[in-house]
Amino acid sequence: MGYQSKDAATIEDQIREGVRLREAALAQADDVRAAANAIVEAFRAGRFFYVFGNGGSAADAQHMAAELSGRFYLDRDPLPAFALTVNSSAVTAIGNDYGYEEVFSRQLRGCVKPGDVVLGISTSGTSKNVVKAMEVAKKAGAKTVAFCGRKGKPLAQMCDVALTVESDDTARIQEIHEMFFHLVCYEVERALFGSK
Repeated sequence: MGYQSKDAATIEDQIREGVRLREAALAQADDVRAAANAIVEAFRAGRFFYVFGNGGSAADAQHMAAELSGRFYLDRDPLPAFALTVNSSAVTAIGNDYGYEEVFSRQLRGCVKPGDVVLGISTSGTSKNVVKAMEVAKKAGAKTVAFCGRKGKPLAQMCDVALTVESDDTARIQEIHEMFFHLVCYEVERALFGSK
């Protein structure tokens, strides 16, 4: 049996905290709609959606881009959604040559245009490479969306729409982020293609 500290949360505690955070997320339903509407407007205007984050948030970015470029609930046309985490050659070359803080911002500087939507994911809300990329997006005239932890963090404060999770537990934050991006994908698909 592995080591367990005295103050470690039980499985039941973690489930209860997840339920509490989901209930708290009800207060952000309008922000979910705002994020989805921004993406819908971009797609209707022929613009693009870019998403990125580090570690588990990189996996979430790829997951979200896949739901939009592939399919979510509906068989429909693909949507121009791109995760900036998937090109390992670009990420490692930029990280090596310019520093890890540049891995997303440098990619965005080469492609982002006014009317695009850029979504940065950071459970801490302070990831330097995510914040720097959002600065590039704002300067370019893109609509900016954040998925992060507690309100008041730099990423949440600088974006047009911020979906926050009032927790410091990375795993619980990521669970709510997954719910948020599934809800956004649902709303985008429904707005653009109807429901079947």
